[in-house]
Amino acid sequence: MPSTELPLPSGSPATDFAVVLLAELERAGVRDIVLSPGSRSQALALAAAEFERAGRLRLHVRLDERSSGFLALGLAVEQGLPAAVVTTSGTAVANLHPAVLEAHHSGVPMILLTADRPPELRGIGANQTTHQSALFGESLRLLRDVDAPGDSRVDGAVVRELVREAMSAALGRSSSPDEPATPGPVQLNIAFREPLSAKATSLPARADETEGAGSGGPAPWHPAASMTPPLALEVDVDPATVVVAGHGAGPDAEETAHLLGAPLVAEVSSGARFGRNLAPAYRELLDAPEFGGRVRRAIVFGHPTLTRQVPALLKRADVEVIVVRGPVPEAYDPSHGATVVEAVQVEASERSSDLAHREWVGTWVQTGRELVGDDDEAAPDLDAATSDDPAVRAAFLRGEVDVIRRPVTRRSLVEALWRATWPHDRLVLGASRLIREADVFVPGKKIAVHANRGLAGIDGTIATATGIGLASQAGGVGGGRLGWADGARGVTRVLVGDLTLLHDAGSLLFGEGEAKPRIQVIVGNDGGGTIFDGLEVAQVAPADAMRRVQSTPQPISFEHLAAAYGWEYVRAATRGELEQALVGSPGPVLVEVPLG
Repeated sequence: MPSTELPLPSGSPATDFAVVLLAELERAGVRDIVLSPGSRSQALALAAAEFERAGRLRLHVRLDERSSGFLALGLAVEQGLPAAVVTTSGTAVANLHPAVLEAHHSGVPMILLTADRPPELRGIGANQTTHQSALFGESLRLLRDVDAPGDSRVDGAVVRELVREAMSAALGRSSSPDEPATPGPVQLNIAFREPLSAKATSLPARADETEGAGSGGPAPWHPAASMTPPLALEVDVDPATVVVAGHGAGPDAEETAHLLGAPLVAEVSSGARFGRNLAPAYRELLDAPEFGGRVRRAIVFGHPTLTRQVPALLKRADVEVIVVRGPVPEAYDPSHGATVVEAVQVEASERSSDLAHREWVGTWVQTGRELVGDDDEAAPDLDAATSDDPAVRAAFLRGEVDVIRRPVTRRSLVEALWRATWPHDRLVLGASRLIREADVFVPGKKIAVHANRGLAGIDGTIATATGIGLASQAGGVGGGRLGWADGARGVTRVLVGDLTLLHDAGSLLFGEGEAKPRIQVIVGNDGGGTIFDGLEVAQVAPADAMRRVQSTPQPISFEHLAAAYGWEYVRAATRGELEQALVGSPGPVLVEVPLG
């Protein structure tokens, strides 16, 4: 087995330890290091630069720790393996908190390498020193406060065990068969004494392929096979079951709906928005007595966040609720009385395809399609296109030209983006009004859709999408827990509102000399937080106060913002311009779409 001790000490215990730690992370399967610069973390940062130079790790440098945290989140979502995040001490660590919370609630693996002052500098008012090991509370799967490296040679076996423990915890792999797999963030809070760095004389040998990440490292994070028997579900005699697929539900929800002969209520980022049982316009259907009113059993996958109808259904006393727990710490149970299980298995039955069940599903699907309808302004008259009358054909062509010159609506924006995205692409939806528009209007399609819905905040959307884009085009494992198609040739498209983009504008900045993702950021600019227009506050707040403290419009030039960060810029004010932009430059490009 190759030694993990440095052949020659560097003169800095901090550097010696940092080099061995990164070598063990590489051995354990980590591919990416994301860091923000700082003094106390310099040994880790300089070691990371050496590993990048040797082609052994991919290094991503970001000025803002918030961007670093969400970039690591996106890398892990795509790869199914944690990235390591390096920060210096003090407020730098606190800036990781939004990403840590999202990783915790979404069940995404992450390893934090936070540099700290040694014990003698803590609790005495030393500069840039706080209680770093108490910052993240219950959000961590594992916390280790690592003593400052001493003058003796680094014990590779000790570091290897530390990394093994960290990787297992980040990936949610418990030694107990009764504990559910809940991937999430891990913190190694590492004290460093001066001298904080020195030039490393050499790097430890790369692990042999038979014992390194290539074969002996951890498998990517996927939904863990349940250690307990799945709950057996029977097809109901009188059809009254629906399957609800919230964010991150995955294809199991679609398969379960099919086997049960049940309508599928699938949110746009569920990973289950496809298949013959998919019910469009499910909000209206759940509100209708002849549809939602007849439901007596709901099988829930993932984390529903986009409607009020779903939690209202699950709270009803006459509805049996079965929640299939995902790789997250909290099962979605607004009723406080659901049956929570690790997996379900549908008993074989011919009943799911009998006439009654086909009618039950068919009425949901057909009525939903009728409720959604077509975007009348854009629907082409195909009969006119093939008419024998030249005047009719000419009128059709004039109409088509008129359509592409029309302004973009929210509906036409989400539908155009949906049409342009294919299985090898990645689509990221920010927490704005537009994700709800997509959830209402886009049809079924088996594509990779991601959104930060753990806490449904607007934080870090651009950084997360950048991580997804970089990891997908790097190839390799890919697919995350939902098994998406290989994205090496695809484009990552990000749909955000204007405020969501501005909140994470700093993540438009890439590290010098780093690879850039093929990424299109499409910003629907409607002049502020119009998502509040649909809430009760819009009916009671004075118009000037509503604008000042809720909508908060910002007079920003997105063209100048793009130029400042070195991005291409396109303004797509019409439907034709939008279609061209989406199939045009793979980016990095910022596409501004004015919305009324």
